[in-house]
Amino acid sequence: MTPSPVSASLASVDTGPVDPVLIDVTGMTCAACAARIEKVLGRVPGVKKASVNLALETAEIAAPGVDAGVLVAAIERAGFGAHPRDTAVAARREALARAAAERAADERRTLIVFLVSAVLTAPFLVAMVPMAWGAHATWLTPWLQVALATPVQMIAGTRFYVGAFRALRGRSANMDVLVALGTTVAWAFSMAMVVIHGDHAHGHLYFEGSATVLTLILLGKLMEARAKRSATAAVAGLMALRPDTATRLRGGVGEVVAADLLRRGDLVLVKPGERVAADGVVVEGASELDESLVTGESLPVEKRADDKVTAGTINGAGAITFRVTAVGEDTTIARIGHLVEQAQIAKAPVQRLVDKVASVFVPVIVVIAILTFAGWWLVGHDFEKALIPAVAVLVIACPCALGLATPAALVAGTGAAARAGILIRDIEALERAHAVDCVVFDKTGTLTEGRPSVTDVFVLGASAEEMLRLSASAQTASEHPLARAFVAAAKARGLSLSPATGVRSHVGRGITATVEGRAVAVGNAALMAEIGVDLRLFEREIERLTREVRTVVAVARDREALGLVALADPIRPESAQAIAALKVARIGVQLATGDARAVARAVGARLGLDAVEAEVRPEGKTALVGRLRSAGRVVAMVGDGVNDAPALAAADVGIAMGSGADVALETAGVTLMRSDPRLVPAALEISRATWRKIRQNLFWAFFYNVVGVPLAAAGHLTPALAGAAMAMSSVSVVTNALTLTRWKPRGEGSS
Repeated sequence: MTPSPVSASLASVDTGPVDPVLIDVTGMTCAACAARIEKVLGRVPGVKKASVNLALETAEIAAPGVDAGVLVAAIERAGFGAHPRDTAVAARREALARAAAERAADERRTLIVFLVSAVLTAPFLVAMVPMAWGAHATWLTPWLQVALATPVQMIAGTRFYVGAFRALRGRSANMDVLVALGTTVAWAFSMAMVVIHGDHAHGHLYFEGSATVLTLILLGKLMEARAKRSATAAVAGLMALRPDTATRLRGGVGEVVAADLLRRGDLVLVKPGERVAADGVVVEGASELDESLVTGESLPVEKRADDKVTAGTINGAGAITFRVTAVGEDTTIARIGHLVEQAQIAKAPVQRLVDKVASVFVPVIVVIAILTFAGWWLVGHDFEKALIPAVAVLVIACPCALGLATPAALVAGTGAAARAGILIRDIEALERAHAVDCVVFDKTGTLTEGRPSVTDVFVLGASAEEMLRLSASAQTASEHPLARAFVAAAKARGLSLSPATGVRSHVGRGITATVEGRAVAVGNAALMAEIGVDLRLFEREIERLTREVRTVVAVARDREALGLVALADPIRPESAQAIAALKVARIGVQLATGDARAVARAVGARLGLDAVEAEVRPEGKTALVGRLRSAGRVVAMVGDGVNDAPALAAADVGIAMGSGADVALETAGVTLMRSDPRLVPAALEISRATWRKIRQNLFWAFFYNVVGVPLAAAGHLTPALAGAAMAMSSVSVVTNALTLTRWKPRGEGSS
């Protein structure tokens, strides 16, 4: 009955590197940039793994013992900007605000350049209309075209020249290289034609191509930046929840102090309407707190003495005083923010394949462009006719969309999940979750309330009070829900408990201890059989109580049975809806519990479960998960994150129930921030939705290139049309990913 120690549970789970180095990177323009930085970091001595996220402009490096300055210097030598990230709450908030301001300033600069370019490019677009019917706009003279296109090339092209120079200096090639090379060749060739032929250069000029390409790409960059800003809003929103100040009580007198000055043990007064500044436990007062932004719970939660409060939640009409238990980056809200960031930075297995493609993509495209030029030249076309399709190939083949396809969807999906109270900390688990076809639930605290209470006491040879006092004394130190029910029942009857020694936990069976010099055992039939206690006199009562869906616990003293205690743990009202939703999705549902077989079967029958495994120890749950996986099933295990830790780790997807408990946050790939089983099908649903977006994005990213490059090489696309297609490819994948930000669990909004 008593759980194994938390440390033992955690020891069975590999939680990976504890503190990866996070570095914010600037200057990346496409997937080739991210791949280049990963290669550069991978060559730094001591770096075990480096993951660069293009959408978040962040690098996560596993490099124990390596100074962050060394990593920053390596990135800067590759031609990019970099600075280490401070993960402390206040510093992170400042960094997010500073980064947002820098992005906003960059967007304004880009907007100004785009508007200037658009005005100068507009005459070319107007002139293209009669060209569709074979006519020429004679008013757009060659020298006027030079006057319009040259400022666009010099002003709008500057960012691409700078990016290309940095990339080539770092011995790599990226989107900037393609754009700079393609537009410069088109502009330079046209310029040479004007110098040679003067006013007779009509029909040999491609200024409209270079100017239009640069203008359209700038438009795409603007739209892409705004879309990425929306997708990354989840972390910034979480960090902004904590208030800057709090009312600290000293000697009964309140003083307003900065939230960063709070320490564990401080008393803090929260007035009506204020936000809670730190995690803590209520010591005085009562109120209702809005926890929706932290847990996704839409209804206010009542808080009284001894209840936990979480930083970032909003107080209702009452005033409460709480004692601080966690501050700064140790608070639940900060840890959620860190985990969401880590999940968004991490790479799904499919993204690693995309990165390998992107790392060789640009050099391959340059070769294709050269071959295109050579092919057209060799079949008899002049330099000009051979040049234009080669330029179009260079322009359309930008791998931006390819690099953004997966991370943009992951960022949007994990952000939407966090707002709904679903914390995804393992991106590989998210990728696997879309294929889950079997869910195994623990019972206590998962499908049931987890707060059992004593309903019946059946004794032989001792008084009910004496048996209850002994059994509660043996379990005083235990945190198991059934143990707490024993202690609560004894205290409610005013019984005085005695200290217990030699307490020994028998995982999944019960507990033994010495109380008042006598050996006391409290547990199920398996434990009693193990220590030689005869329960035959109680068989009829055991059968009756289990039919009534009660958990029956036997109590023995000196190997002599004293009686039975029956406890009831009510089924959560949401459990039936959760099971029904999973069945609608054609997902099998099983129960694995250490409870008595009759009780487990009764719960299974009431909820309509497909299979029930009862009287199962933690290692038995792990074995069950292993058998299901061996049979070809993709298994999600749902438990409380403590006794179920080994099974959570063994499953394809581990889902921990609870309101951000420490062990739950450390053991499972997915943590549900409130104890609502309906979030289990919701977690699988957002996984499927995210996976659909990833596949859609990858399809369109490859579609643009697979279709566009041959068309450009065959001469069916002008550089201007190629530039429009390239710009729209990036915009389309980010915009498609952004539709995930509107996702809500079924019943709470449209998904």
